[in-house]
Amino acid sequence: MKLITHNMLTSKCLKGVTTGYPLAISATDIKITEVDFNPEFVSRVLPKLDWQVLWNAADSLGHSEGLPKTLENTEGDQEFLKKAHRVLLEVEVEEGHLTCPESGRQFTITKGIPNMLLTEAEVQ
Repeated sequence: MKLITHNMLTSKCLKGVTTGYPLAISATDIKITEVDFNPEFVSRVLPKLDWQVLWNAADSLGHSEGLPKTLENTEGDQEFLKKAHRVLLEVEVEEGHLTCPESGRQFTITKGIPNMLLTEAEVQ
């Protein structure tokens, strides 16, 4: 699971959960896969993300080095865009889990795919 995906996931459908965001991320296996750098894509996607959540996720996985904690003064900075590209598209959690901040419910990540399926009793 790429961190761009993590930034958009929520457990809001869980019974009793109002926000379910951000999900805490824990990894037992991380893979780095090189992807062609596309500065236009990164520039377009950054305003749609919660940067603080992305930074925290990258930090919890040990991949926040060189990333600013805020997006201030980063517009047009190619070095920043390369670092953002790396953390968004190249860092992949292969095995681990996501944890709902409200309920504590864990969702397993297996072979890079988060299992967000809920049982009938868990659905609101």
